Amino acid sequence: MTDPRVDARIESLLPWQQEIYRQVRELVHAADPEVEETIKFTDRPYFVLRGNICALLPAKDHVNIFLYDGAIVPDPEGIITGGHDNKTARTVAVRPGEEINAPALLAMFRQIIANNRAGGWRKLKKG
Repeated sequence: MTDPRVDARIESLLPWQQEIYRQVRELVHAADPEVEETIKFTDRPYFVLRGNICALLPAKDHVNIFLYDGAIVPDPEGIITGGHDNKTARTVAVRPGEEINAPALLAMFRQIIANNRAGGWRKLKKG
């Protein structure tokens, strides 16, 4: 389910940032049709399903995709660019003109959603 506030946020961005936001949005919804959108922290799009999946934050020279996985989702393609030791979220930074590794990101979204449905990464880490 899309949220018009996310549409408004996307429209406020630079064209290259808009393209990245739209691609990520499409991928996270492709991961599961029950994914919902919301805005947190005034203007940050969050994608949720029984917990946070990811959030988007623009920077001057890249867009950060925050993956809320507790650092337990495998990254065989090496797309994670930051937060390797973070206990809550890791990031994938995408710069203008860079291709998003859609298959790898989609697989990670699906795993995060499966983990959320199983009680969330905090519960899974304890087990």
